[in-house]
Amino acid sequence: MSVQPVRLFGDPVLRTPAVEVTTFDAELRKLVADLTDTMHSEGGAGLAAPQIGVGLRVFTYDVDGFSGHLINPAFEAVGDEEQFGPEGCLSIPGMTWDCRRHLHVVAHGWNMHGEPVAVEGSEMLARCLQHETDHLDGVLFVDRLDPETRKQAMAEIRAAQWFGTPEPIVKVSPHPLFGKAR
Repeated sequence: MSVQPVRLFGDPVLRTPAVEVTTFDAELRKLVADLTDTMHSEGGAGLAAPQIGVGLRVFTYDVDGFSGHLINPAFEAVGDEEQFGPEGCLSIPGMTWDCRRHLHVVAHGWNMHGEPVAVEGSEMLARCLQHETDHLDGVLFVDRLDPETRKQAMAEIRAAQWFGTPEPIVKVSPHPLFGKAR
């Protein structure tokens, strides 16, 4: 398995909704392993496939003692309670802003072998599951900030040394579904 480069804010793949996985094969298992290795290497709590340039509905997570992956995830809020606190993203390195999320969620999806999975846990896991599912829909956490904070965040992102450079490297995968949503 290997660590892949993380796509940064401004890369179009981060704004493109990912395609549902229909083939649970060795290539998918390699993608899950690459996501896990990259997430750990970068020190992240979660990583979605579009963040490494793959337009499939897959993400990995490792937060508060909960770790794993979800394929074709969806989540539902449990109750009306919300949490408001700092959130960051490997695709927006070194920056965090307070973001509002559901306090408790249950995420449903499949594992890499095509078996159904349900995930719930801590408040931090709930935040992570929502954040990573957003990535699969082409939504970044800065889109969820209140208007004033979002304006400040965008100014800080545009001023960041990493913003706009280098140009994203686009790799084409041998998997028949990869690359459809770039």
